[in-house]
Amino acid sequence: MKDYNKTRSRKHHISCYLSDDEYRIFRDKMTASGHKSKGSFLREMIIYSYVYDVDYSYLHKYSVELTRIGTNLNQIAHKINATGSIHASQMERINKIMEEIWHTHASMLSKQPLKNR
Repeated sequence: MKDYNKTRSRKHHISCYLSDDEYRIFRDKMTASGHKSKGSFLREMIIYSYVYDVDYSYLHKYSVELTRIGTNLNQIAHKINATGSIHASQMERINKIMEEIWHTHASMLSKQPLKNR
């Protein structure tokens, strides 16, 4: 019996498990590519595709900041509901918080990658 691994140009085997959704996406992309075999499709993806390293840490900071701002607004709303009135200093605080929201939002949007069209 002949040992095919000695004569193969491709000697390394790779295996992985996919969920139903992942497999459907894989199958759809493979079909759209025109490849008939999984191996040829995967080899082309490995050789010619791009890997993007995207840093989304600013979204975490954005989420933390919005949570903090929301907590402040909630405390003010609770006090207004309990007393039935609002003091001028409370209204100033609300306006300051709203400015923080818009500043944080604008900062987050400025960090979004531009989409090529």
